[in-house]
Amino acid sequence: MNKYTSDYLDTLTPYTSGEQPKDRSYIKLNTNESPYPPSDGVLTAIKEAADGDLRLYPDIKATKLKESVASYYSVNMDNVFAGNGSDEVLAYAFQAFFKKSRPIQLPDITYSFYPVYCRLFSIEYNIFPLTDTFEIDIDLIPDNNGGLIIANPNAPTGIYLDLDSIEKILQKNTESVVLIDEAYIDFGGQTCISLIDKYPNLLVVQTVSKSRALAGLRVGLAMGNSELIQAMEDVKNSFNAYPLDSLAIAGASAAFDDKENFEKNTQKIIETRERTAEKLKELSFFVVPSKTNFLMAQHKEYPAKDLYLKLKENGILIRYFDLPRINNFVRISIGTDEDMNMLTDTLETILNG
Repeated sequence: MNKYTSDYLDTLTPYTSGEQPKDRSYIKLNTNESPYPPSDGVLTAIKEAADGDLRLYPDIKATKLKESVASYYSVNMDNVFAGNGSDEVLAYAFQAFFKKSRPIQLPDITYSFYPVYCRLFSIEYNIFPLTDTFEIDIDLIPDNNGGLIIANPNAPTGIYLDLDSIEKILQKNTESVVLIDEAYIDFGGQTCISLIDKYPNLLVVQTVSKSRALAGLRVGLAMGNSELIQAMEDVKNSFNAYPLDSLAIAGASAAFDDKENFEKNTQKIIETRERTAEKLKELSFFVVPSKTNFLMAQHKEYPAKDLYLKLKENGILIRYFDLPRINNFVRISIGTDEDMNMLTDTLETILNG
């Protein structure tokens, strides 16, 4: 670091996102984006919002979006928080709930932004191990913790915890916030938003980036007890009172109102995922069961890093994590049927030498 930066900067290890190379055209299966565009209704709402009112600040409360989300999930508006992408929503939650004397608990394989935020906000954290099959053993989660964060379905494994299991975790952890990150819940899981009235310490975080095909708008959400939501509003208004612009509010609201297009596209992705998983198994891959828009897979013989590099040479981007326990797996986002056919055909060529 240079002489103008603080010593604090030396302690940070920034998050590493999926690569976005510009040297050629790629089939992009490394960042879990939707392969399908948002609906015409969403695009119309954004265009209509791009009017003379753009000279004004956006609605500080994102009322229209909160109304749509509250209606969709049958909750009250004061149970809904909106922010600039789910990563920002997570940042507000970390500051509102986890700066305590006791450490928060994270699985050893999870979304890699969580420990980044712990270091950024000087929050102590402990790691508890997933099982050999990458599942959560509730008995391994330490009691008397300062908070608990679980991605469900998990990233990067894709494994899903059912509602009964989530409720058992909540019953075991009653003295601190349990944050369930549901970025991928719409690809075959059941949201636990229905539990927020029963468990006042439950906070559910979602995004419109994946299943609602709006990664470019940067809209994230949290649902929980009204007191939790107000705490997050207090943090937001102490940092960035207007995180969502008028176009994002309009587009995300329309995405929740358009159930037909949402359900059609998520079902197409689920069907493509299952078909691709079977094809990968035929190619001698072990495929982790997934309820997301990606697959984590390991070939029986071909090293994961070599496979990632070889696919990149052939114009296909997937994700490789050089991390303990998963450094011989690759993560593959689900694209269109054409994308996935190209992937499996290219893999067959590579594996056959």
